[in-house]
Amino acid sequence: MSETIKKFLYVNRKAPYGTIYAQESLEVVLIGAAFDQDVSLAFLDDGVFQLTKGQDTKEIGLKNFSATYRALGDYEVTKLYVEKESLEERGLTLDDLQNIEYEDEDDDYAEKSSIRLISRAEMAEVMADQDVVLSF
Repeated sequence: MSETIKKFLYVNRKAPYGTIYAQESLEVVLIGAAFDQDVSLAFLDDGVFQLTKGQDTKEIGLKNFSATYRALGDYEVTKLYVEKESLEERGLTLDDLQNIEYEDEDDDYAEKSSIRLISRAEMAEVMADQDVVLSF
């Protein structure tokens, strides 16, 4: 009997620090990916701040986990959907985000961006296409 792989979308709506949601989401994503789930992430509202460059947590005394996003490709997590309107509403652009890439084994291991900038309407379509949506 063949087992169907379900698609899991982890929705990140919170800023990276101040609550445990962002770090917990990342940990759950890594666990799911280790068990061969089809995992993708969505970043909207203040969740877009999780992917920004140059995060410095020294003053708040918390561990900076932002570099972990760059390791997601090693776990075959290659779809990070970022809502364009959420970026714009916060005065951010794609250039403000970390460079998160993966090696595409189907394209001679070419490095490709994992970040997919999409509109709110497209985000709704992505969510509707999932088997499981978990919001953090």
